Amino acid sequence: MYVFGFGSVFDAWVDAAAVSPWSAHAGAGKYVRFGAPSKPSPRIYTAEQLRRRDSTGWTLVQAILAPLQFAVFLVSLALVLVFLATGTGEEVATASIVIKTLLLYAIMITGAVWEKVVFDRYLFAPAFFWEDVFSIVVLALHTLYLGALISGQFSTDALMSIALAAYGAYVVNAAQYVMKFRIGRKFRSEAVGANGRLARAAE
Repeated sequence: MYVFGFGSVFDAWVDAAAVSPWSAHAGAGKYVRFGAPSKPSPRIYTAEQLRRRDSTGWTLVQAILAPLQFAVFLVSLALVLVFLATGTGEEVATASIVIKTLLLYAIMITGAVWEKVVFDRYLFAPAFFWEDVFSIVVLALHTLYLGALISGQFSTDALMSIALAAYGAYVVNAAQYVMKFRIGRKFRSEAVGANGRLARAAE
């Protein structure tokens, strides 16, 4: 059991998000190829890092913000597509993009703090290096949208195009993190199982 249940809440959200048909490659599901021995999951956390991940309240913050941001993204994407298709709803679509962007800033800031607590660095910990690199791209695209919106120098269609580019990058980045946390959870389960087998063997 994770300390205060924070880790288990986070893993539950990751399970719910991992709906991709390729999730088995990230350690999700029960799919096993016949005749192919299962390979141990790559190590993402040391024992101490895993303990810090499971005990810090920042894990719960991420568990709340991640699905919240994704829900806002889905609503905003629908509003943007409706506007592009019908020409109506520009204000509400724009407001939804701004809200999505503000949530992205929130999860980036708190995620950096989470990474500092777990890995002792705010960004680019080896375990999440490429996820963090792509997160910077996502943040840059969302910031570009805000800057373009504030400048008033861009057409509405151009603004929506920037938003869609930012949203596409966000989907890729979200998939990166879901897959990485699934791998991390599988490694944790394997470690717990191995410890249990060693304890039984020692009895």
